[in-house]
Amino acid sequence: MKIKEITDQLEKLAPLHYAQDFDNVGLLVGDNDTTVTGVLITLDCLETVVDEAIETGCNLIVAFHPIIFSGLKHLRGSDYVRKTVVKAIKNDIAIYATHTALDMANGGVSHRMAQELGLKNVKTLIPEKKIIKKIAVHVIEEDFKVLQDEMFKAGGGHLGNYKECSFKLEGTGTFKGNKNTNPHIGKPGERSSLKEQVLEMTYLPHLESALLQAMRAHHPYEEIAFEISTLENDYQQIGMGAIGVLDNPLPLKEFLQFVKLTFKSGVVRSSLSRKRTIHKVAVLGGSGAFAIQNARQCGADAYITADLKYHDFFQGEEVLLCDVGHYESEQFTKNLLHEYLSEKFSNFAILCAQTQTNPVNYI
Repeated sequence: MKIKEITDQLEKLAPLHYAQDFDNVGLLVGDNDTTVTGVLITLDCLETVVDEAIETGCNLIVAFHPIIFSGLKHLRGSDYVRKTVVKAIKNDIAIYATHTALDMANGGVSHRMAQELGLKNVKTLIPEKKIIKKIAVHVIEEDFKVLQDEMFKAGGGHLGNYKECSFKLEGTGTFKGNKNTNPHIGKPGERSSLKEQVLEMTYLPHLESALLQAMRAHHPYEEIAFEISTLENDYQQIGMGAIGVLDNPLPLKEFLQFVKLTFKSGVVRSSLSRKRTIHKVAVLGGSGAFAIQNARQCGADAYITADLKYHDFFQGEEVLLCDVGHYESEQFTKNLLHEYLSEKFSNFAILCAQTQTNPVNYI
């Protein structure tokens, strides 16, 4: 099995297309054509994790955080990043990172936090806007069904929890080719008129290349008339954070204790909220101060995230703000990736790293 077979599956879960612009995701070290001996999954890829990969015979590390985040001007082992990368290269170990691609994915980091809390009716806290695209292509009636089916196979026609969504319009098309043409219908130099149908279907941007390839491969025309537009809809399947409800509302103090136990936090920093009972809960893994207002607007009683600053907590009167720690908020990502890959490759060595990578110590 090649590395690309593993990463192709990871990108079905978390397409790299939706990673944030500042991020550095994908295969950071190694070659896609390398044969995989084993996969080691970790939150952070450190030198000690590379050591564990060597000991366990794994030559692919799948990490959440990218070890290479900004440009490296040299590979002298002068800091923890360069030491890790050099050791990985020396031992032919590849490193792949998912980071914000997995943050954005339905069923990703925040959704796993919601699952660990036992939240119900979970939705994306900040669904992506203006991400759904629509293609409209003109074709003659006898080729409509074939074209429609092939474009569905390429991923077209998805809209939320629905698939094979399309629309058909009918009309009359005209064309006249010059002497260098070989039209499917009619003759060069003569204007032709024929009944045409317009096939419209939605799709997600990361599937555009495959969709256009399918269209061109199964369309009879030399020159294909098509247009692409962007819909206004929010898209619940892609976005940051998650929000849901507890089966049973909890008193404030009991809820905070529940959060501390769930995330195994050394400490939970919380705001001085007016809330006394917690039912609706928003979550966002990692640094989530930017989404406090989103949690409030969605009617959350509590918002669980990490890396909140002193002044952020002043926003926590109407919604209980809970900072459980960066590592703690994202720790279940390892389990998520392990379960996903183990299901896809049931007869292959896929291990969760035992190396502790949390850089924060609580006394």
